[in-house]
Amino acid sequence: MEPPSGPPRGGRIPWKDLLLAVSLLTLWNPPTTAQVTVESVPPSATEGKDVLLQIHNLPGYTGRFNWFKGATTEENHRIVSYILDTKKTISGPAQSGRETVYPNGSLLFRNITLKDTGYYTLQFINRNFEVVQETGQVRIFNGRSSTGLPVGSTIGIAIGVLVGLAL
Repeated sequence: MEPPSGPPRGGRIPWKDLLLAVSLLTLWNPPTTAQVTVESVPPSATEGKDVLLQIHNLPGYTGRFNWFKGATTEENHRIVSYILDTKKTISGPAQSGRETVYPNGSLLFRNITLKDTGYYTLQFINRNFEVVQETGQVRIFNGRSSTGLPVGSTIGIAIGVLVGLAL
């Protein structure tokens, strides 16, 4: 008869079976991935500046993504499509010619105008072949105060008045 501290007759130790089962379950369940987000950089911009809709956590297995003007994915609102495998950019009907799309999913607007203010939707296909959409917002200001003067001028006038009153 074997001593009680020795392995059972099959030569296997039960805790090794448990360890194997846990290891297999860990490998079988893919880790959860972070949520894809769209961030405007800078968050607010003045006319004539550049704005980047930066993508965070775009899955590496994405084969194609599309950008749309507005909170829609209607074809007539498509700005651009990008196919990662071939690095091919396909212009859409809503493209102004001032947009540049990058392989990481980000979309750059050059010389932004007030008409560019609004929502933009990124669409891509995830690992489960489901279509996923994320929407971001671009905020543009014309750089003028309510008086119609450039913001810096308004501040300069206010400081001048305050200095004059102090004297």
